[in-house]
Amino acid sequence: MKIIGIDPGIHITGYGVISETDGEHNCLGWGAIRTKAGAMLPFKLKQIADGIRAVICKYNPDCLAMEESFFAKNPNSALKLGIARGVVMLVAEEAGLPMDEYSPLLIKQTVTGYGRADKRQVKIMVRNILSLKEDPSPLDASDALAVAITHASHTRFSRKATG
Repeated sequence: MKIIGIDPGIHITGYGVISETDGEHNCLGWGAIRTKAGAMLPFKLKQIADGIRAVICKYNPDCLAMEESFFAKNPNSALKLGIARGVVMLVAEEAGLPMDEYSPLLIKQTVTGYGRADKRQVKIMVRNILSLKEDPSPLDASDALAVAITHASHTRFSRKATG
């Protein structure tokens, strides 16, 4: 199964693609979609959508997993994050990809064993789990890989429970 993990953001949207077979995770690629600073919101949303479409076209994943929203102190930032998430959902639906969402707490627990781990700890564990020779960068990409790992782990357990 090929999984694309997404860490959505209005300025940087991280992505990571893994394959999972019998509990073995292999990294296929990672990166970030960076929107143009100072651009109007509709233009940024188009950049995100076009970037996700290109990643889907390149890797042909079986499903998409995304980090759930969390409460932000700034309502404007929370609103823009929600809009970026909506764009990712729309692109996943257009591509016919099943999509699941995971909380930041569950992602951190799955990858590091500790739900309050910081981004650096997540990056280190992602590198170890995937046996990478270099750190996934930027942090948005390592977070996206963590989302994909979480999806692979939790769907594998679900498949075992129902199969």
